[in-house]
Amino acid sequence: MTKMADSSSSVEIVEGCRLPVLRKNQEHEDEWPLAEILSVKEVSARKLYYVHYIDFNKRLDEWVTGDRLDMKKLQFPKKEAKTPTKNGLPGSRPSSPEREVRKSLDLTVQPATAPSRGKTLPTPKRKVEAVPLATQVSPATPVPSLPSSAEASQASVFPAVRETNTFKTREDHEQLASLTTNGTARRLVPSQPGRKRKANCGGADEMIKVLQYNNPQSASVFLPPPEDSQDSSDGIPTAPRMTGSLVSDRSHDDIVTRMKNIECIELGRHRLKPWYFSPYPQELTTLPILYLCEFCLKYLKSLKCLQRHLTKCNLRHPPGNEIYRKGTISFFEIDGRKNKTYSQNLCLLAKCFLDHKTLYYDTDPFLFYVMTEYDSKGFHIVGYFSKEKESTEDYNVACILTLPPYQRRGYGKLLIEFSYELSKVEGKTGTPEKPLSDLGLLSYRSYWSQTILEILMDLKPDNGERPQITINEISEITSVKKEDVISTLQYLNLINYYKGQYILTLSEDIVDGHERAMQKRHLRIDPKCLHFTPKDWSKRGKW
Repeated sequence: MTKMADSSSSVEIVEGCRLPVLRKNQEHEDEWPLAEILSVKEVSARKLYYVHYIDFNKRLDEWVTGDRLDMKKLQFPKKEAKTPTKNGLPGSRPSSPEREVRKSLDLTVQPATAPSRGKTLPTPKRKVEAVPLATQVSPATPVPSLPSSAEASQASVFPAVRETNTFKTREDHEQLASLTTNGTARRLVPSQPGRKRKANCGGADEMIKVLQYNNPQSASVFLPPPEDSQDSSDGIPTAPRMTGSLVSDRSHDDIVTRMKNIECIELGRHRLKPWYFSPYPQELTTLPILYLCEFCLKYLKSLKCLQRHLTKCNLRHPPGNEIYRKGTISFFEIDGRKNKTYSQNLCLLAKCFLDHKTLYYDTDPFLFYVMTEYDSKGFHIVGYFSKEKESTEDYNVACILTLPPYQRRGYGKLLIEFSYELSKVEGKTGTPEKPLSDLGLLSYRSYWSQTILEILMDLKPDNGERPQITINEISEITSVKKEDVISTLQYLNLINYYKGQYILTLSEDIVDGHERAMQKRHLRIDPKCLHFTPKDWSKRGKW
């Protein structure tokens, strides 16, 4: 203990306590954010505390020594906030507000035909998880819905006087760390069985004028967002489906899964420091380094075991079919049923960097597309994405990850671009499972923005008239679902409304920013190098 801790040596820090903790920010300056103590352990007669920084991502959680704790502002957990006992055992951590709501629902909502033995039948409840509010686009002024094609004026119009926002490139958000089907903020929504969501995207077939000129003036508007989009005008995201592969039920969150359990992973020539908990066998979590075969992803407890394994492992690339190769970049399609062991090992590795991923063992309904980089030793894994064999809601990505050593190098957008190329071959429009994580949303926003701007800037005037295009046409060309097209145009503040007609205004700043971003984007998918034949997975015999 240090002086700060010694000054309050009589006070015992327990799990659930909150207090400021010293850490370095991105500018390497000292700061004291509020943190919660998740666990306490003693190593060599010295106490260590596992802290989670409030309002910070869990990947920053760490073990700290007592000299980094500000004991003067110590907050003890409230007694009523502890979880109820189970089988006589004390709760592991303070309960969340959602648990309290769920518990109260369990006590109050009971079936009318409950048996008289004193036991109540469980009532099915639909739990819906929302996107963190930090990822929402700030609402703008709502306008009337899109007019019909018959009402749309075909005359070229100029916007009213108002400055548009300039477009800023998202290259600094290239890092695609994770895309999951879970947010951090949650709310409960009454279930509505048998009711299917309908996207509010009327008017997608209407012609939209595209204007390009310097220093434009425009009246900025806000289209009503579709229900399936990531954004919401009132800051409350809409409900995602709960039958997807990666939707995590946070009601079973406990102190074990909140803490990183793997210290370090050696994968080929890289050593990775995990961000989150991953359910590797318990006996491996105490090792200083967990060794993985970079070709079959088998986990081993020592370097000697890895060396012995490599003499017997014949794989030099992921199992499955190589469906794309250009230069040193290759993609392999892996069936989660035919290559179950590899798929499970891949999921265990991915869970180290994805907070809310829950798919570990039931890999049968999924396909995995692994991106590799080739050298003389073999095909080294760079990242991957998974997708359902059958998706009723046009999801073309269930989970997507670029491994940390390859982040911020353009591989994230390459994975996203490849997922849409597969959708083009299948003749479908696709969208990732929602809600997206914070970094996942930034990566997709960047890809959608560049892709849509690329289409708009390639439009040619027709008979001297300004070019026109519909939302559906953009969606068909790019295979991006029209809800995502609309939300991206809103996000870029490109849509303007004037005299009953929608126009897209491309300012000089937007064009220059897009051109700079595209100059930095060297990695692109070449459709000619893709050799992929989609299967009809509705026939169960193909599973």
